[in-house]
Amino acid sequence: MSGIPAQLPLRIAVFGAGSIGCRLGGALAAGADVTLIGRAAPMAELDRAGLTLTGPGDRRLHARPRTAVDASAAAGADYVLVTVKSADTAEAARLLATHLDGRTTVVSFQNGLHNARTLREALPGRTVLAGMVPYNVVRTGPASFHQGTSGELLLERAPAAGRLARAAAAAGLPVGLRADMPRVQAAKLLMNLNNAVNALSGLPLREQLGSRPYRLVLARCQREALAVFAAAGLVPARLTPVPPAWMPSVLGLPDPVFRRVAAASLRVDARARSSMWEDLQRARPTEVDELQGEVVALADRHRLPAPANRRLRELVHQAERAAVPPAWSGPDLLAALD
Repeated sequence: MSGIPAQLPLRIAVFGAGSIGCRLGGALAAGADVTLIGRAAPMAELDRAGLTLTGPGDRRLHARPRTAVDASAAAGADYVLVTVKSADTAEAARLLATHLDGRTTVVSFQNGLHNARTLREALPGRTVLAGMVPYNVVRTGPASFHQGTSGELLLERAPAAGRLARAAAAAGLPVGLRADMPRVQAAKLLMNLNNAVNALSGLPLREQLGSRPYRLVLARCQREALAVFAAAGLVPARLTPVPPAWMPSVLGLPDPVFRRVAAASLRVDARARSSMWEDLQRARPTEVDELQGEVVALADRHRLPAPANRRLRELVHQAERAAVPPAWSGPDLLAALD
């Protein structure tokens, strides 16, 4: 015996265990002590059935992480991964604040530009890191979640990031450490502007992106976003072989040409859907205000137009209030912007 004590497993709590939280926590549970914290009904479903994760190709993983419904379950965790919707970030911080000590690192794996800052302001004295999840995950059945696109998790480069990055990589979740997370988040927001287009179409992502009229809607949203980012001095990071500034033009290519270009950088399986599509299907509030709404807010601040994003935000809010999920055709959705 060496006399050197073995290192205890990493303790990770996932606060807001929906589709993304279950994907991350379920994978990490292979080598870490993971607790998923979420609403009572989904957590009871996980306890009954166990967690099933599927991914691109035939990848399948079964896991039984610990579950909880109260923020107190995050006490003593090495890392708390926050995966709630952006509108719930401040409340998440309030609930977590009394249970976290100074050694816990909080990581925002959320959409939008401001969640890490919101958490830092509400959790003074704690280490808060920004993260980015590049892929789509949707619920496909009781306690079952499918990852329909691929990519590498990105995490703010900091001393506190190392153990989580190593644990994630060991669990089959490759992580890239970045010093430019505001630029990464801007690039992710550009891509996430398609969430509203996909949700309004009612189609699988691959089918929707394969249709030029839908892509032209997205291209108009992205052009407006690029203009307001430039006015704000924010240059989106390059996360794919196609630079962000080129994307609107690439989206406008004829379908056969777009498919050839996209094949090099866009891995979307036939089951992939956007999280906003799932929200509308389940009559839940969406994050359109943190996506299209963020572009509109920046445009208003810099006195720039953003009619396409403004109209998409309006249509999604109408769909949130409707009894039947939307199914806009590409030509009709494009015409609705005029």
